[in-house]
Amino acid sequence: MVRTPTALLSPADQERRRALRTMKGVALGALIGMAVLFCVAFVLQRDVEAWGYVRAAAEGGMVGALADWFAVTALFRHPLGIPIPHTAIIPKRKDEIGRSLGEFVETNFLSGEVVEKKLGSTAISKNLGTWLSSPEHARRVGTESATLAANVLRALSDDDVQDLIGDLARDHLLNPQWGPPAGTWLGKVVESNAHHGAVDLAVDSIATWLHNNQSYFSGLLSKRLPSWVPSLAHRFVDDTAYKEAVKFVGAVQADKEHQARHAIDAYLAKLADNLQHDPVTMAKLEDAKSAVFDSPRVRELAGEAWNTVKVGLLESLENPTSTLRARIDAAIFDFGQRLTRDDALQARLDAWITQAAVFVVERYKHDIASIITDTVERWDPSETTEKIELMVGKDLQFIRLNGTIVGSLAGVLIYTIAHAVLGA
Repeated sequence: MVRTPTALLSPADQERRRALRTMKGVALGALIGMAVLFCVAFVLQRDVEAWGYVRAAAEGGMVGALADWFAVTALFRHPLGIPIPHTAIIPKRKDEIGRSLGEFVETNFLSGEVVEKKLGSTAISKNLGTWLSSPEHARRVGTESATLAANVLRALSDDDVQDLIGDLARDHLLNPQWGPPAGTWLGKVVESNAHHGAVDLAVDSIATWLHNNQSYFSGLLSKRLPSWVPSLAHRFVDDTAYKEAVKFVGAVQADKEHQARHAIDAYLAKLADNLQHDPVTMAKLEDAKSAVFDSPRVRELAGEAWNTVKVGLLESLENPTSTLRARIDAAIFDFGQRLTRDDALQARLDAWITQAAVFVVERYKHDIASIITDTVERWDPSETTEKIELMVGKDLQFIRLNGTIVGSLAGVLIYTIAHAVLGA
């Protein structure tokens, strides 16, 4: 039979193999010892009758040792390589053993009632809160979470993410009409006079600009006058236009009921109504929206924004001293503290975990148990035999040793009874 190379065994399996070999040596030594003792007693019993008892004990010990050796060996391989029926049981019935083990686990362990009872008796959330309340543990969870998040970000395809963002934007921003919602929102703003602050800011900004930019009015109107008009008139026209503009803006600033303000109110109210009911206005807004979002530059900016966000997140996640990492650690620690104090939160979390575990077990218990069956079926028969023998072989060698001892006692007992009954 092909053996698993020692170099491929785990340290624990290598230790089991050494213990198995030791016990095999002990059991074989007991058999050899009985054989030697039998030979000595067989010769000496001619002169000393008491050696007959020793011979009987040795004879029984050999029989017991050989019988148990055959039984133990037959589990894993053919004794002496002879294909005796009903030997090499494990390699021949490997798949059946795997199915039986899977059924046993499914029936006795993967039961909703068993899982619910076990989880119900365990203070899961309280123990979790106590564990997370340690700054070291919270930092460890934060580090692992940051590493996982960074790996997920690296695994994401930039093109796929950009396409996803584009699809979401199209489904939730571009395809729905903007006119009616925008009109409704604008109508509420105008109705509540919430736009007056924005109007005041605009008027103040225009007044400030006029105060600082009188030179922009030079030639603004005069350059359109006939050439025969005197230059003095040119300056007069420009100065008059500037003063009238300043005067008008100042009047709007001072008078909250100015006609210009009412005109703005009326325009915004009309615009709000048109956005909700006028097909032409709504179509213009849709055309403008499409022109903006269908622009290649906008798509390029969206890609650049994603790349910027991704790089920034990766840098923050990978830097143990970053603000993001500190907040993650603090949030985990605070959550642990709250779990230890909030009985209601503990009860809700325990109930959620229990319900989720019961649901998973009840729905997928056959699939979970099939992992055992499928795994065993994929194993090579010799590999299966090796694994099982390493796990239980040492204890089975004790059976051989016990068989030697029990056989010896049985041999002595049988010989004594026979000598007492028939020997007289």
